[in-house]
This record gives sequence, C-alpha cells and structure tokens, in this order.
Amino acid sequence: MSAPGETDRPFAGRVAFITGAAHGQGRAVALALAESGADIVAFDVAAKIEYPAYAQGSSAELDSLVAEVHALGRRALAFVGDVRDSAAIQQAVDAAVAEFGRIDVLFNNAGIVAYAAADKMTELEWDAMIDVNLKGPFLVARSVIPVMKAQRSGVIINNSSVMGLRGGNRLSHYVASKHGLTGLTKAWAIELAPWGIRVVSIHPTGVNTPMNDGLAELEGATAIEIAERSAGNLLPGVPWIEASDVAELVLYLASDRARYATGAQFTLDAGLLTR
Repeated sequence: MSAPGETDRPFAGRVAFITGAAHGQGRAVALALAESGADIVAFDVAAKIEYPAYAQGSSAELDSLVAEVHALGRRALAFVGDVRDSAAIQQAVDAAVAEFGRIDVLFNNAGIVAYAAADKMTELEWDAMIDVNLKGPFLVARSVIPVMKAQRSGVIINNSSVMGLRGGNRLSHYVASKHGLTGLTKAWAIELAPWGIRVVSIHPTGVNTPMNDGLAELEGATAIEIAERSAGNLLPGVPWIEASDVAELVLYLASDRARYATGAQFTLDAGLLTR
C-alpha cells in the first residue's frame, strides 16, 4: 500500500508483472506504473517468432526499459521468455517473489495478430494465435495466482481487444482468442474473489504500436491503412489511440480507485463498438 505522504506515487510498495513489456502497450504501462511508484517485472519473448513473421520486442528494448525504470527511482527485473513456456514463466515469477516479496498487479499483455482467411488458415497459424493470446495468459496467471492468494490481494488485467467483443474480417483465430480471454476474465473474477483478487479485461481499438508496422509489412499496406480497416472509430481524425491512453486506463483499474471493479470489460475504443 502507499505510504503516507506519497499520494503522487499511489503504487509505492507494489509490484507489477507485465508480459510483452519490451515495447508498445506493455512498455507504456510499465513506465506509467513505475512513475506511480511500482517496481516492475518485465517479461518478453524478445525475439522473432515463427508466426506471425514480423519483429517482436527485443532484448535491447528490455534493457532500455529497465534503465528507464531505474531512472524513475524504481527497481526492475527483466526476463526473456515466451508466454507459451510454463517453465520460463515460473522461473520469472519465482525470481520476482524472491527479489520483491510480492506481485500486486499482473498485466497480461503479450499477444499477436495477423490476418488469415478461415478456409486458408493453417493449423500452425491457428495454434500459434490461440497459444500466445489465450493459453499464454492462462499459464502466466496460473503461476501468479498463488502469490496473490497468499497475499489475499491482487489485480489481474487482461489485455483483450475490441475483437474480444465483436467479430472481424479474416481474423477468426484472433477473435476466438480474444473472446476466450474475455471469458477467462469473468471466470477468474468469480473464482478469485474470495481472496480479494480482482480480474478485469480491457478492450482497446487499434493502438499506435510497432505491431501495426508488422501487419502492414505482411499485408503490403501502410500502418495507417491497417488502422483504418476497422473503419469504426466515431471520433474524427482518430485512426488509432496511443499506448499512453491504454496505460492511463490500466493505472486506474490497477489502483484502489477501482476497488469494486471486477469481472468487467472496459472499452477504450473511440466509439468503435457503438457502431
């Protein structure tokens, strides 16, 4: 809990475990939480994976994140690992608890996206999407939940998508994975409430991150064209939102100000779902 006189650092004394932390939304959330007083555990694959064939985060980005957290006066640990690797996850969680003694916030953020027609999609493409976006959050939470149960407190924030609440063209594997994550959120909220653990999901529209560049490369398009495919944001001149906008929402949901929010879905979609 925050120490007296530290109202400007409401996460002082707390520890956040963030997957997909090297860049994009994960990095923005890590820095926002650190600025608000949290110590950070950053977990990222930090390498190109078989599918989708665009660049993920890097070890250099993880190193620079740790340096930025330190510059904010907070502690940080970084781990290179795949959210599909239960042993790597458990090793990171055990090391985090050994170093910090607790984990108060889990931001299940690591995820992938790519387009594929349903009748052309390979099993590798389907399996990779489900394994990273759905099995991954399960494996990470499975290791973190016992820590939170022992504390009798904690917040799990699952980064779903607007596609976790609607359909999408040539995105059936992605949509299935994100709807599954929404379902996990509701189930975990019920199961973990007796230990004082809250679980929520967030549902952003397109976010201005390096993932757009990767999708654009695969699709032979520009990043802005990828963003405009959803063609549903109500606010004029908003093809996407910024990672900092996602970080603001996560800061609120992880804080005591949201102490009664659990099992719920929070959209940050510039009005897209209103259509």
